[in-house]
Amino acid sequence: MNALRSDESSSTTKPLDPPIRNGAAGATNPFEAYDAKVASADLHKYRSNGPRPWTRALIEALKIEGVAGATLLDIGGGIGAIQHELLDAGAAKATSVEASSAYLSAAREETDRRGHTGRVTYQYGDFVALAESIPPADVVTLERVLNVYPDWEQLAALSAERARRLYGVVIPRDTLFVRLVISVINLVLRLRRQQVRAAVVPFDALERILLEQGLHQSFSGNVGPAWRVLLYRRD
Repeated sequence: MNALRSDESSSTTKPLDPPIRNGAAGATNPFEAYDAKVASADLHKYRSNGPRPWTRALIEALKIEGVAGATLLDIGGGIGAIQHELLDAGAAKATSVEASSAYLSAAREETDRRGHTGRVTYQYGDFVALAESIPPADVVTLERVLNVYPDWEQLAALSAERARRLYGVVIPRDTLFVRLVISVINLVLRLRRQQVRAAVVPFDALERILLEQGLHQSFSGNVGPAWRVLLYRRD
C-alpha cells in the first residue's frame, strides 16, 4: 500500500481527490480497486440487512464493554458500518481512515443520511503513513483490514498505540479451509493484475504485539468458517 497523503474533511465537504500515485514507482493505491461499484453494492446490502455477521459480533462485543460518550477510530472501515452503529449506540465522535475514496464517499453518504454530520472526521489515506497525525481514541477498530495490509505487524502496533481503552479486530481463522480460499482469492487478484493480497494473520504474533502495547484480550469468538472476532482492553 502506497503512502498516501491525508485529505481530511467533514461529512459535508467536497468529494475526495482522484487516487494518488506513487511518484517513484508510478503505481496507484491498490485499495482503489474497491471502486464505486463495490462500495455502492456494500452500502445497499448494509441498508437492507444491517452489518454482516462478523461485523455485528464485533459491534455487540464493543457495546457490552460500553461505548456511550466514547470516541472511535475506525481504520479501513469501508462503508462505515461500525461507525454508524456505534454512533447510534451513543458514541460521541468517530474518525474514519480509509484508503478507498469510493468507500469513504459511501460512508460519508450514510453518515449524512443518518444525521451524524459533524460527528465524523474523514481521512483519506494509508493509516501507517498518517499515524502520527491521528489522535488517540477510546475505541479503535480494524474489521478485516490486517489480513490485506502488506506490513500488518506495523499496522497493528501503530493502531494499538492509538487505543485508549478498547481495540477490536476481525481476522481470518487459521484453518486449512481458509488458507485454501485465500490462495484462490490471491490467484484471482493476480490474474486481474490487482495489487491487493490477502493472508492469514498469525494469532500468536498479533497477541504478542498487542500485549506489548498493554492490551489484553477480553473477547474472542468465531463467526462462520472464515472469521475470528477479537476484542482487547487496556487495563
